[in-house]
Order: sequence, then C-alpha cells, then structure tokens
Amino acid sequence: MTPPAAEKRACTLENFGAEIQYDHDIATTTMFEMLEEAGVDLRLGAVATTPDMHDTRIASVAYFDRHGAQTITPKMVIDCSGDGDISAKAGVPYELGDAPGNMMGVTLTFMMVGADVDKVFADPDPYFTRQAAIGIAEGRLHPDLSQLYLMRGFHPDTVFCNSVVIRGVDGTNPTDVTRATQEGRRRCLQMAAFLRTDIPGFETARMMNLGPTVGVRETRKLEGMYRVTGADLAAHRKFPDGIVACDNPIDDVMRADASMTHDAIVSDGGYYTIPFRALVPQKIENLMFAGRIISADPTAFASVRGMPQCIAMGQATATAAVLALRADVRVQDVPHNDLITALQAQGVKGLGQDPLA
Repeated sequence: MTPPAAEKRACTLENFGAEIQYDHDIATTTMFEMLEEAGVDLRLGAVATTPDMHDTRIASVAYFDRHGAQTITPKMVIDCSGDGDISAKAGVPYELGDAPGNMMGVTLTFMMVGADVDKVFADPDPYFTRQAAIGIAEGRLHPDLSQLYLMRGFHPDTVFCNSVVIRGVDGTNPTDVTRATQEGRRRCLQMAAFLRTDIPGFETARMMNLGPTVGVRETRKLEGMYRVTGADLAAHRKFPDGIVACDNPIDDVMRADASMTHDAIVSDGGYYTIPFRALVPQKIENLMFAGRIISADPTAFASVRGMPQCIAMGQATATAAVLALRADVRVQDVPHNDLITALQAQGVKGLGQDPLA
C-alpha cells in the first residue's frame, strides 16, 4: 500500500526474530476485501454446531444465526475454529492441553497510545523486570506480571501490550472464558495505570484497543495422520510433505504455574517444516484442520502454534481442497508433490528440495 500499512522489524523480545507490525484497522478491512474479491460467501455471526456424518464423510453441517437453525452441505470442510469443535464432533480423536490437561494461559491485550516510544524502550531490560517487581511488591501489579511484554506498535506513538496472562482457563468452556475476560480487563487497567506512573515515556499515554475477549493459545490438539514431535523440530526435520518452513521458538506460556519459556528450537539459519499430514485426520475424507488444532505433541505445539505458521496452514489446506475436489479424491490421497508444487507456485519458500532463501 502507499503509504505502507505494515513494517517488518526485529522484535525487542529475545528468541523471537523478525516480526510484522501493522495497522490493525486497515488490515481487517483489507482482509475482508480479499475475501470479497475471491467470491467468498461470508456468514458473520454464524456458529457451526453439529456435523452430520455419512460413513467417513461430513454430509452437512448444522449452524445457527440470528434467523435460527440452518444447514450447509459442503463438499469440503476446513476446520479453522481454533478449538476444533466440528472436527471433534465428527469423531476426530484429540488431546486437551498437555499430558496432565494443563493449557497455556490466555491473554488480553491492549495498546498504549501517545507514548514516547524511544524513551520507553531506552531501558536495557526488554521485560522491565525491575519496575515490575516493585509494582508487584506494592500490590499495584498482579504477581503474574513479573515480566512485561511490550512491543513497538506500527504507529510512532503506540506500544502493544501483550502481558496480561490468566492461568487455569479451559478455552472450550464459555464460563471460564467469560471469567477470564473480566479478570483480564481488571489487570489491563491496573497495568496501564502502572505504566503511566512507573515506566518513563508513558506519562501522557492512554489505553486503547482493549481486546474484546481473551486470546486463547491452546485447547484441543487433534489427531492427524502424523503427529509432529519436539524431536522433529530439534532435528530440523524437513518433511517431503512439508507445507511451511518454521523456526519459531518453544513459546510455552504459564501452564500449571507462572513459568514462561521462549527457548530457540533451531540454530541460527535453521528451520523445520510442518507436514501436511498433521492437518489431515486418519479417516474422515472431506475434512482438514488448520491452526493451533494441529496434530502435535506439547513440545512441538509450543512452536508450531504461532500466527504466521497458522496462516500458512490455512493456505495449504485450501490449496489441498482444490486439488482433492478437482481429482475427486480423499484429502488423505492428495498427491504431496502436487500440493508442494502448487504452494511453491504461490511463492511459499523452503519446501521440498528448494532452499528457504
């Protein structure tokens, strides 16, 4: 765009590499325009409820909107719901959280607008741990805010605050999510007040863009044809059916306690790929899933769940859907070479035998 509405820059937080900062409102409008240009029939406010199974196919999906109960008859279903509701109801096995059932903490985010950004980030500690410790000791910050995750926003006077994490929340439970959202609002207001009084550069800043609900990192991990493991990532494994190259750290956020892990999983310049088979169920022949419901063990999940990878998973499953429908084959039988070739033609790097750069 002219002027640009996004910028690639180094992240201020350790082990996170480059990040894309963008104007959220322009991005939302632009993404919906892309859907319009592609001829997508959108149904905002519609909630899918139940798949109707005929043998190993999803024959129809019941949903409801403000007009009541509805039914759609899809040739292909791609579950990008974040929780895998339709996949689970269709009979795809899954795990909830890690082995003991603990799920990563949920987060509520906000922006601080009107900040002196250079002054804010003059502190050599990117997590502001010294100031946070004072706030916690004085009862002005929640104890889980011992590290403040602040990032420069796209606009010059903005700071993105990704710090408020609430533990012990089951993201598939509406009551839990509602409770966590209200608790998150209280902590965000508390943190915004703390930033203005204790962190130089925020003196005249104000809170904006408080999230409407908490962001959920982890619920169901569905069972696919292949389960990505931490060992795969550590070995920099590049699968023949790899659909996205990734070097995201093991980003594990407050499961049973307040611990946070951001450990690099690959060496500088190294990467692994995520296999298409981790997005395909064992039996249901017209279903795929993309995003954080990917088939992965807890260690691998803490890396593969990042937003850029989830975007690429959606691109891969949509491309595979076209190939399956054109050839009239099950999603399990989509030729991997054809899928990789199609993604490479779309500009995806680091697949097959091609180098990343």
